Amino acid sequence: MKLLITGGAGFIGSAVVRLAISRGYSVVNVDALTYASSLRNVEVVAEHPNYQFVQEDICNGTALLRTLKKFQPDTIMHLAAETHVDRSIDDPEKFIQTNVHGSFNLLEAARAYWQSNQCPETFRFHHISTDEVFGSLPNTPNVYFTEDTAYDPRSPYAASKASSDHLVRAWYETYGLPILVTNCSNNFRPLSAFQKSLFLPSLRLNALR
Repeated sequence: MKLLITGGAGFIGSAVVRLAISRGYSVVNVDALTYASSLRNVEVVAEHPNYQFVQEDICNGTALLRTLKKFQPDTIMHLAAETHVDRSIDDPEKFIQTNVHGSFNLLEAARAYWQSNQCPETFRFHHISTDEVFGSLPNTPNVYFTEDTAYDPRSPYAASKASSDHLVRAWYETYGLPILVTNCSNNFRPLSAFQKSLFLPSLRLNALR
């Protein structure tokens, strides 16, 4: 299986890349190499024959479609995003540009690729989101977000991620694009550097077909 992973040089994305390579998958890592990413995070797989890196911004839809047609992945795992609530308060426009417009560009590129004769029948678009879209939990023991929790974003970051979630679901409902959305909680691990609010394995899983 060939995976195209956006944001694969970031904290969580690089962990996904390393795990996928270790399990025998082929990986195309698409990353713009911003403040949130570093090729040092994937240097252990950099020379692996199943690994390829493409420096590309998800806001460039033409380049994304070109990359999809070139590498013909079985699955897209979309982890690229502007992160951290504090950053979103300081510069909300950047979050809208990357997390909303960038996700839209990726969805449109994925749709064009999916509708072409180059795309495998088992293709999936996996969108990795965050539990921030559900707002805040009360300071009460044993209270959790669930599948029925309503969206309640309370920061520009959360609103931008909620927007991208809705776009992904809309591309399934409107065009039939086969998608998977996962909403995950904060994590701390090696290679996180100064980053403190990123996503890993599933707190909430919402699969549509």
